[in-house]
Amino acid sequence: MRTIITSESVNIGHPDKTCDYIADCFLDAALEQDPHAQMAVECAIKDDLLMIYGEATTTAKIDYEQIARNALVRIGYSDKFRIIKEISQQSPEINKAVVGKVLKANDQGIVYGYATNETAEMMPLPILIAHKIMQKYEEFRKEHYSEAPSIFYPDAKCQVSIEYENNEPIAVHTILVSASHSLDFKKDHLERAIKNGVIDKVLMNYSDLVTKDTNYIINPSGAFTIWGSFSDSGCVGRKIIVDTYGGVGRHGGGAFSSKNATKIDRSGAYYCRYVAKNIVAKGLADRVEVSASYAIGMAEPLKVNIETFGTGKKAIEEIVVWVAENFNFTPANMIRELDLLNPIYKDTAVYGHFGREGFPWEKIK
Repeated sequence: MRTIITSESVNIGHPDKTCDYIADCFLDAALEQDPHAQMAVECAIKDDLLMIYGEATTTAKIDYEQIARNALVRIGYSDKFRIIKEISQQSPEINKAVVGKVLKANDQGIVYGYATNETAEMMPLPILIAHKIMQKYEEFRKEHYSEAPSIFYPDAKCQVSIEYENNEPIAVHTILVSASHSLDFKKDHLERAIKNGVIDKVLMNYSDLVTKDTNYIINPSGAFTIWGSFSDSGCVGRKIIVDTYGGVGRHGGGAFSSKNATKIDRSGAYYCRYVAKNIVAKGLADRVEVSASYAIGMAEPLKVNIETFGTGKKAIEEIVVWVAENFNFTPANMIRELDLLNPIYKDTAVYGHFGREGFPWEKIK
């Protein structure tokens, strides 16, 4: 049976991703001074207004406004932003329920992790290529237009459709890229630049899947000269499918960015990916989804479930036993085993939280 699976990625100048990045800059700044900081400081952006809001219980001294302004400059904004800030401490009732001799889950929730052997990164191919195209776009616009950095702007999107047969990728069906640009950049010039300098560079590594029928669509809306917060609004946590597996597998609904590791929306999803990747790496299944559910104030998960979609190489009961013998889903262990108290989070905010080497949940145990 043939199917087409589509996934998207967005660049750091997309207003939602801009907010994710700034929020994780706040988190890293807190963790640099206080590894046990309880953080959930988010932001929203529109035009030249940035709103910073949330909860923080920490001994760290954080200059939120300066961190945000520095991040906006790194992204590519030259505008002077107005900033509104409203931050309180974490509810003492929640803090009491979570922090004690045994660390408890900071909230209730369901988290999912996914892995597949269809790529070396053990990620679904559509989201993997989409992320790589956005990474290449950011490199391309900075490296090749360093003397005129305003030709390509930081706001961009990519959408990749892959054709599958019997769950195996057989062809790149469509590549769609929309990139913001200066007023005097002609569409045909832009199309050639993006096709030759970005898309083709990424697809070189997937040449066996590129066919004469592969469809390329670049800036289908025409001009894209108004970008970022001046063309749209943004806030933290609106790109959760971009952050995970591109619509392949399920999602519990909780965002990652801004949250420290006691928030199981984040640490639990990272750990489930870690377990799923290890199951595939050990040859126990071709595809697997690991899920866990938690209750606020409780350390042990309510339930851990493993789904191999009929691709298991051993009986599911054996895989369940293997996971139970090798992995511990309590918040304290997840944080300890994956070393989640370090300031590593701003690097996760763009191009996906999974499938990139260097993050501890991507290691093979």
